[in-house]
Amino acid sequence: MAKIQLRNIVQARSGDKGNTVNIALFAPNEDVYELLINEVTTERVKAHFTGWVKGEVTRYLMPNIKAINFVCKKALSGGGSASLRMDNLGKCYASNLMRLEIEMGDVVAVNFSKS
Repeated sequence: MAKIQLRNIVQARSGDKGNTVNIALFAPNEDVYELLINEVTTERVKAHFTGWVKGEVTRYLMPNIKAINFVCKKALSGGGSASLRMDNLGKCYASNLMRLEIEMGDVVAVNFSKS
């Protein structure tokens, strides 16, 4: 099976509130959405952000818009006003998650990359 980075098949957006980050993944079609459900689990997201997300990761499925939202607790070293980190906001988390590699299987997807 071929491996592919999420950035090549989906779009993403992230944001923060306090010490919590949310990351939404948007699939271009039903096949890719099903692939995301199977491949991008809370365990994989937590492992991908080892050392950054220290709390619980919760996943919410939104089939009506073919999206998945991950809520990551204790992800910003206390939050924007409390953290000494260089990037103390959650805006970069979507870009970071887009580097996660998944097994493609037989799914044919739209390629969003600009390369």
